[in-house]
Amino acid sequence: MKKDKIKLFGLVMMIFSAIFGFANTTVAYEQMGYGSILWYIVASLLFFLPCSLMLAEYGAAFKEAKGGIYSWLAGSIGEKMAFIGTFIWLSSWVVWLVSTSSKVWIPLSALLSGADKTGSWHLFGLDATQTIGLLGIIWILAITFFCTRGMDFIAKIGSIGGIFTIALNVIFCLASIIILVMNHGKLAQPIHGLSSFTTSPNPEFSTTIALLSFIVYAIFAYAGMESMGGVMDDVDKPAKTFPKAVIISTVVIALSYSLMILMWGISTNWQSVIGNKNANLGNITYVLMNNLGVVLGNSLHLSNSTSLLLGDLMTRFAGLGMFIGYLGAFFILVYSPIKSFILGSDPKLWPKKMTKLNRAGMPAFSMWLQAGIVCVFIFLVAFGGSAAQKFYTILTDMANVSTSCPYLFLIGAFPFFKKKKDIERPFEVYKSQLWTNIITIFVMIVLAAGIIFTCVEPILEHQYDTTFWTIIGPVFFGVVAWLFYQRLTVKGK
Repeated sequence: MKKDKIKLFGLVMMIFSAIFGFANTTVAYEQMGYGSILWYIVASLLFFLPCSLMLAEYGAAFKEAKGGIYSWLAGSIGEKMAFIGTFIWLSSWVVWLVSTSSKVWIPLSALLSGADKTGSWHLFGLDATQTIGLLGIIWILAITFFCTRGMDFIAKIGSIGGIFTIALNVIFCLASIIILVMNHGKLAQPIHGLSSFTTSPNPEFSTTIALLSFIVYAIFAYAGMESMGGVMDDVDKPAKTFPKAVIISTVVIALSYSLMILMWGISTNWQSVIGNKNANLGNITYVLMNNLGVVLGNSLHLSNSTSLLLGDLMTRFAGLGMFIGYLGAFFILVYSPIKSFILGSDPKLWPKKMTKLNRAGMPAFSMWLQAGIVCVFIFLVAFGGSAAQKFYTILTDMANVSTSCPYLFLIGAFPFFKKKKDIERPFEVYKSQLWTNIITIFVMIVLAAGIIFTCVEPILEHQYDTTFWTIIGPVFFGVVAWLFYQRLTVKGK
């Protein structure tokens, strides 16, 4: 059966869906106000741009590879390190699937009710936690079922997720521009010179430690590009299309983050909306979108009731946009990491049924095995009581650093990749080995500093359990990967 190849626009939308988070702009504004713009720009220049160009080179050079980042690493530093690095990466995404399967219902609740009502949801006599757990299991099984139907379906859902994410951004920008025009250029959050862009209105972010934690958050807000490596063999003219999509997405995402944080100041006065209201990291997006609608109504001189209705509609649309965005991300991340790992590695390492493709060209058995593991974890967390909740916290802590570890492998392997003389390079930015080494070291320092601070921050807050599990996470996953590789290598001989 002939599959439709992913074109440039579709790939850009998939990248946008996997990386850009509308909620990252609201969280940034809540934590740092205009001050967050500087650090998002710094993070994009010191991490996102150089790293994205490296991934574009990997993708263009290994354009026929089915294994995504596994193939990139194996072709640069050997199969063993590729196996360990990709296993750590896959483990962190499995934890992400477990944790996010419960969060995904918050935007759906906002769409249906205009607020987060998940705490009062009950099905079949189950309490709210168990109900969300049951829905999470159904969610994972349903997405896996549709993912096994083929890449065409995944690409379409990923593109829809990207389109809805952009639609949410466009509506926000249009509403903000109308408010700015109607208010004759007056901002709800005034700008008092350069200090507005270097300090935070949030007193909790006045310390150096808090500022460093935000910089780390800004760096990791750009993570996720590597997951696109798993769809390389489904891209139309990958040697040209993938680098173009990466560069377009990098520029659009970096500009979108900075511009949208600035535009929140058009409708939202930090002190009156965030400082004096019950806004937190869980509901900040809906608080700001509701306020946007109310301010838009007032700016257009609508009645109070109509303005409140507009605020409710904005909240519901934010719920819809974020829910569809989650849907697009899930479709990509249920498939791409497991596919990269299983199909990228030597088939001799696995039982035949794990590498066997179904009629749609998908590793269905491996995807269902992953779904089973995720569902077991969701069930244990939702129905296991306090001990299971503690286990879930440990699992989340273990994934804190594991998600970013593959970047250490990919960036660290890049100079070795550049030294390979037997690789055709249809797209090349880093042409000097000296500058490649310098930029690689610099980006590694930025990333390593972020990872080290993520580990050290809980110590400074006397959360020693979190520190232990955050550090042990990638070590544990790495040791498991090494033992697993040794065992599979022996069996494969």
